[in-house]
Amino acid sequence: MAATLLPTLSPPISRAAAAFLLLRRAPAKPFSCLRPPPALRRSLSSASSSSPATAPPALRPLSTVASSSAARAAPARRDLLMLGIETSCDDTAAAVVRGDGEILSQVVSSQSDLLVRYGGVAPKMAEEAHALVIDQVVQKALDDAKLSGSDLSAVAVTVGPGLSLCLRVGVHKARQVAKSFGLPIVGVHHMEAHALVSRLVNKDLDFPFLALLISGGHNLLVLAHSLGQYVQLGTTIDDAIGEAYDKTARWLGLDMRKGGGPALEELALDGDPDSIKFRVPMRQHKDCNFSYAGLKTQVRLAIESKNLSADDIPISSASEEDRQSRANIAASFQRVAVLHLEERCQRAVEWALKIEPSIKYFVVSGGVASNKYIRTRLNQVAENNGLQLVSPTPSLCTDNGVMIAWTGIEHFIAGRFEDPPAADEPDDTQVCQLACTLHLIL
Repeated sequence: MAATLLPTLSPPISRAAAAFLLLRRAPAKPFSCLRPPPALRRSLSSASSSSPATAPPALRPLSTVASSSAARAAPARRDLLMLGIETSCDDTAAAVVRGDGEILSQVVSSQSDLLVRYGGVAPKMAEEAHALVIDQVVQKALDDAKLSGSDLSAVAVTVGPGLSLCLRVGVHKARQVAKSFGLPIVGVHHMEAHALVSRLVNKDLDFPFLALLISGGHNLLVLAHSLGQYVQLGTTIDDAIGEAYDKTARWLGLDMRKGGGPALEELALDGDPDSIKFRVPMRQHKDCNFSYAGLKTQVRLAIESKNLSADDIPISSASEEDRQSRANIAASFQRVAVLHLEERCQRAVEWALKIEPSIKYFVVSGGVASNKYIRTRLNQVAENNGLQLVSPTPSLCTDNGVMIAWTGIEHFIAGRFEDPPAADEPDDTQVCQLACTLHLIL
């Protein structure tokens, strides 16, 4: 069934796809390219005497391309109803959000059992799981909102980045709904959605602002200059913090059904964060990039040196001494992992304030942002620099349909969306491969 619904041919990239090639293309008119002021460019390009590896940050903007549909009259904001669909990884999610930010419904179907069975995300299994539940999830989102497809103003869907097999399930469903009810489509960039959902929970949050986006696959520090235009200050050069949390949790034999991050954070509460002297990554590099591969190696070696049988003995069956050793490793890992975040964010705040002195907010979002320890430490960074930390509630930090719907609303109001699919467009249109094409480019 999945093969019938999800074709394998690659089509040309549509306007919606081109609009969200995050940090990979020069801005399109009428948006101007963001560049730091001359004084900052000089300070960033001058190497520090203490760090031969110093280099200026990669400042590359994103601009969202306005579609030819910009002339379409949008409904009044209160009357705008957006369906958001998210299938970028291992959760199938949908939500309906009103233009003023009222969340009418939010539905998530988790693949936690598959994560435990396969020890992580298995793309083909995840795709099949999405295909099995996508119709029910979308219908429940509409039912919970007491709406039908004909009541909607538009459909927003994640088009990247993510697992291509999973992305195209959501894209296919979005186009199916849009075609059935003659609705415009908004292609949403997953990481932009993590940043912009903070504007739903805090109506005072206006551009420009600094955002840290942390998840299982991404660490990204961006200066959000305006809708659709961002400057990258730092990114992951190998493994993201969420992946490091998950891998460490698995090595320590934790219960992965609640997620590696939450399980490790809970265990760390019982440990001594100074018991193991892990090295803080990349201190010799005076930039805002992140690296967690080396810290993961340190953790693995620490587990081996203590002869812990975490692979064979789950923590629920461990002795008291064994459990304490695991808790110490968890706490020591978390302290250094988050200290790395703090140091890079402090430098990013300094750079961002030189580029945009009017910044008042520091946004922290993405699945890992639900970690209470991380929120507490980064709130201290924000306060030390006179900024206000803004972070969504945990349910809006993890992948969800609300953030997709809200980002769709922001771009729809700006006139950036695709026309409804043609009525004679076949259900297995090649456009469904859009997600796969985006994944390869991103």
